[in-house]
Amino acid sequence: MKSKALTIAGLVACGALITTTPASGGGGKADTQVTIKSMGGDPIGTVNSPNENKCADDRLVKIYREKGGSQGGGDDVYTGSMDTTSFSNGKYRWSVGQPGLEGKHYARAPGTSKCKADNSKTIVLGN
Repeated sequence: MKSKALTIAGLVACGALITTTPASGGGGKADTQVTIKSMGGDPIGTVNSPNENKCADDRLVKIYREKGGSQGGGDDVYTGSMDTTSFSNGKYRWSVGQPGLEGKHYARAPGTSKCKADNSKTIVLGN
């Protein structure tokens, strides 16, 4: 009988852990995907999300210059170029215009209270 009581107590404790742990590692935030490509030397791209109304529409995108061999590491530089997405031809698109950027760059959509952050791949701009 004592063994059965311990088993029930253990199951109740596990159930409490399961109900208080977020379903996804991001605390329930929606996924975000940022793309980047060069159009005539200028960075353009899209933002995609399963929750388009909150995470893709009018979403801020910033351009960073990659320093070193990969993104991150604390030494990448925000270029000052940014845009917000707008819906065009079935996608949420962004474009920073003609900032004259050269070198390795990527786009970043910072996280919001409802949406995960994401970085695009790195591309080379300019000559």
